[in-house]
Amino acid sequence: MRQFTTGDLNKQVGDVTDAASREPVVLTRHSKPRFVLMSYEHYERMRSGTDPRRAHAISEMPDEHAELFGEAIERLAKGEGYDDEP
Repeated sequence: MRQFTTGDLNKQVGDVTDAASREPVVLTRHSKPRFVLMSYEHYERMRSGTDPRRAHAISEMPDEHAELFGEAIERLAKGEGYDDEP
């Protein structure tokens, strides 16, 4: 998660809000996290509980997904990235 100071918000409002449109950003004051800035759409998904994204333990994955996940991790460990896929 990106961080900006509250001073950055005053000086670079465009950069800060652009970053917040993609993901929540932390606003710090005196080097301490004070606020989180996010898009309204992201806030609504969180508030309403309609965000379909969830974290799962690998033990909860269907076997075929766990196998694909393991293969992807191996490729990344070898230095192959998503751009290398056919």
